[in-house]
Amino acid sequence: MPDRDDLGSAWKVPPSRYLASRPAEHRVPTPSSVYVTMPDGCQLAVDVHLPDGNSSMRWPTVLILTPYVRRFAVTAGSNVEPSPNSFKYRDMFVPRGYAVVVVDARGTGASFGTRDSFRSPRERADYRAIADWIVAQGWSDGRIGATGISYLGAACDFLASTGHPAVKAIAPLFAVWDTWADNYYPGGMLIKKLAQVYDELMLALDHDRRDLRSRFGYFADPALLGPLPVDDDKDGSLAREAVKGHLANFRMPDFIGEFKFRDDTLPYDPSFHGTSFSPCTYLDEIPKDVAVYAISGWMDGAGYANGALSRYLTLPNAERRLLLGPWDHGARVNVSPWRSRIEPELPVLGEVLRFFDQHLAGRETGLADEDPIHYFTIHAEEWRAAKAWPPVRGSRRLFTVADRQLADERPSEATTEQIQSDYSLGTGEQTRYERIAGIDATSYYADWTTREGKLVGFTGAPLAAPLEIVGHPVVTLWLSSSEPDAALFVYLAEVEADGTSRYVTEGVLRAIHRAEQAPPRNYRTTWPWRSYARKDAKPMPIGEPQRIRFALLPTSWRFSQGSRIRLSIAGGDADHFVQTPHGRPPLLTLLSGGDHATTLELPTG
Repeated sequence: MPDRDDLGSAWKVPPSRYLASRPAEHRVPTPSSVYVTMPDGCQLAVDVHLPDGNSSMRWPTVLILTPYVRRFAVTAGSNVEPSPNSFKYRDMFVPRGYAVVVVDARGTGASFGTRDSFRSPRERADYRAIADWIVAQGWSDGRIGATGISYLGAACDFLASTGHPAVKAIAPLFAVWDTWADNYYPGGMLIKKLAQVYDELMLALDHDRRDLRSRFGYFADPALLGPLPVDDDKDGSLAREAVKGHLANFRMPDFIGEFKFRDDTLPYDPSFHGTSFSPCTYLDEIPKDVAVYAISGWMDGAGYANGALSRYLTLPNAERRLLLGPWDHGARVNVSPWRSRIEPELPVLGEVLRFFDQHLAGRETGLADEDPIHYFTIHAEEWRAAKAWPPVRGSRRLFTVADRQLADERPSEATTEQIQSDYSLGTGEQTRYERIAGIDATSYYADWTTREGKLVGFTGAPLAAPLEIVGHPVVTLWLSSSEPDAALFVYLAEVEADGTSRYVTEGVLRAIHRAEQAPPRNYRTTWPWRSYARKDAKPMPIGEPQRIRFALLPTSWRFSQGSRIRLSIAGGDADHFVQTPHGRPPLLTLLSGGDHATTLELPTG
């Protein structure tokens, strides 16, 4: 069964049915485009899409804030889509009565200026100026919403945090709440490929390097030329001048390397720290009457689902919603091994349309009658609804025991298992990490049976009945290390009766960050949290067992009767993460039983 929303009773009105009730009523004409001047004089390129091109009517506005080129010039006679990053929003909302405004962020596309950081404070200030400009237009009804995937999604939070009174609703899609922990440094470990590939993408776009752009499927069509000039820039000279300014943009590998710890600051700007480019920093600036819909997927990168959950748990806003599906980053793929098709079937933007219809357009959609949380359970292949997170309060605890087994009872006899970190092992090129770097992936962890066979794994007995989990599995490891630091990778899998191993989820932690703290008020969790601060980092005492407790990434999964649960442990992922420590692979000694029980807690009803 695919991720259809019209089977079961999770929704009173499923998103697909709601979308079917809202057919296109307006044409999508060629947009107008202008430069809008910011308070500091910087000019930003803006496209305005109006239903039927009608500027005499007043429309609610959906704002898209992108660093990925609002619109390209295209080869004459070509029918290539000129807005590969934003056409989906245009085609959903404009025909249904919304103005859609797409902005090239400062230092990108045809906009002037330079990017001095990832999601800089200057860029955030621009968003308020853009909102001022929108409500001053004759076609605006004074209400603004925002949505978008990834960078565009976090921009929704930043827009809301400007406190602009016209901003009524935001739908951050597949977006972080804390950029440091949810994206670049999950578990305190740097994802090496992400920074490199993001840098290559931004060089391709910001510098108009079409030779580099061909490496990225979303922007590879040779008929896509440079950033499209605004209407008054007839000869394109202004757009070309703007691109020259982008040559000074920050470089991601250099920038993110400044923040090895979450509280590190720029050496030339002590006010700019490792969360200055994160929405959670501006929690108190987001008005409580803004409606918020956070959407993510179980295979959404390194921690985007954590971001969606923490956004939902942290914001005090009365109207907030959460949707978690069987998706990768951006819902490009249905990741379930039991899918009937690769492409997701639930219309994510159809659900966002219903949300905006309720909070921007003033339509009665029945949204208030729906539970605030919906999530998909893989292997059950069903949608669920919930009134609170987590939707379950119980747990099932499993213990590692001798002979690499998992058992329901704590063993009284203490045993040890040695795990030699192997820096040559990796998880491959079809994982949760590829899509966040703009790399295509479709067959997620299809080779897991083979890869897992190279790891130290602990396997349970065949399940007497199906077991459904939802939330964050949590491991408590008792282990010692031969080195003062280590990378800990823990994988959860379902081993089916025929021996096929299905990757379920994983967790990662750098051992120096093992100390737990209570979560701060701007990043609420229901799972173990740590600060990743420099002051809290502690080397491992060599050879001395330490208790290390951390969460795996959240999921909802049904293990079948007769399947076995497997917990595997590794000391590195050569395909995605940096060596820790460099050139000194630790020998880890895992303890089981007695007073030093290594456990796996599965969230279940």
